Amino acid sequence: MQLTTVKIEKPDAVNFILGQTHFIKTVEDVYEALVNAVPGIKFGLAFCEASGKCLVRWAGTDPAMIELAKKTALALKAGHTFVVFLAEGFYPINVLNALKAVPEVCRIFCATANPTEVVLAVTEQGCGVLGVIDGFAPKGVEAEPDIAWRKDFLRKIGYKL
Repeated sequence: MQLTTVKIEKPDAVNFILGQTHFIKTVEDVYEALVNAVPGIKFGLAFCEASGKCLVRWAGTDPAMIELAKKTALALKAGHTFVVFLAEGFYPINVLNALKAVPEVCRIFCATANPTEVVLAVTEQGCGVLGVIDGFAPKGVEAEPDIAWRKDFLRKIGYKL
């Protein structure tokens, strides 16, 4: 077995979701979950089929995000994983519950806009995701001014009243 990492290449403002699933109908079901969760959502989705033709299956509403998803899925080569790239202005917090409710979805590895590396195990059979490195290590513990900033920021962007 070989351990390797794949860096997720994307524009800084783009969020993505990496997950594991178990069935070819994932592409259609995840597509439906996303468009039903956020009307007008712009995204690209790719799924690494792990049996049969072993193709990268894809769908989406935004050509640039679709291409990014297909390219990333091919780079990961991890069976039964899916990746969703959300165009700028769309966020995982608005779709995660809908994705988790899709019957085929087994787990979500991450949902982030941070620089991310995916840790993979590669064997003769194939490749699997062991985990992700999402962003950077903490530099300390927040102090009172940091708490005030956090609370103000969440209210400024409309996630808290």
